[in-house]
Amino acid sequence: MENKEVFFIIGLGLIGGSFALDIKTKCENAVIYGIDNDEQHLHKALDLGIIDHKATFEDIALADWIIVAVPVDKTVVVLNDVLGKIHNNAIVFDVGSTKFEICEALKSHDKRRNFIATHPIAGTEFSGPEAALTNLFLEKTNIICEVEKTAFVFQEKALQLFKDIGMRIRYMDPLSHDKHIAYMSHLSHISSFMLGKTVIEEEKNQRDIFDMAGSGFESTVRLAKSSPAMWTPIFKQNKEQVVKALSEYIANLENFKTLLEEERLEDIYTTMQETNRIKEILIKK
Repeated sequence: MENKEVFFIIGLGLIGGSFALDIKTKCENAVIYGIDNDEQHLHKALDLGIIDHKATFEDIALADWIIVAVPVDKTVVVLNDVLGKIHNNAIVFDVGSTKFEICEALKSHDKRRNFIATHPIAGTEFSGPEAALTNLFLEKTNIICEVEKTAFVFQEKALQLFKDIGMRIRYMDPLSHDKHIAYMSHLSHISSFMLGKTVIEEEKNQRDIFDMAGSGFESTVRLAKSSPAMWTPIFKQNKEQVVKALSEYIANLENFKTLLEEERLEDIYTTMQETNRIKEILIKK
């Protein structure tokens, strides 16, 4: 398209939809096509003005940019298909929460130079096109893995796009990414799901949960509203790192339980006081 920059968003949920909204705001010449295996998502994205047109994988050759925002178990298959269809100057990036398996699968692809492995550290517990938000990525970190494997000209263009929508950039190798994200994100989601499970199993009366749930419980269990369809494949792909993080977390819980059973209140106080350091770390954020 003359004077137009053509973006294809594959997966019109929270992340894909939010990218579309920001691109519409920042790129005056952008035309946005959407692909989603859920026809209702496509219609909703059109109705909400998130995308301009519906498309299929057969139309990929039209795209200057392709953003793959599907569950990580489908990402490798989709990326292989997409990279086989793009023109030579197209830029492809994914937004998945795991990176090692994706980078390994694509390392020998003929169009690897067109691909950027990214993980925007942004989101909410909601899903679907209705969850998309303008400025979701503002002042959020975008982790890029193996940037040296992407052609420099495509790096420059992608970094400018990320900068335009307000993102900070951090570079990391895929293994380090998956290790750190297991602690900082994946473990948090498991904790939230299991806290919710514990309360639901014990508190059979839904009215009791509704009436007695304070802000502490609500904030801690918020992530348990996240999509199981998205998170189950993430836990599978990052199984080794997640199991390690879980083992350390469970050991800390068991230790706290022992301190309480033995009424070692000074040790409990010291444990919590030492953990209060997290305030100093997060306040910088």
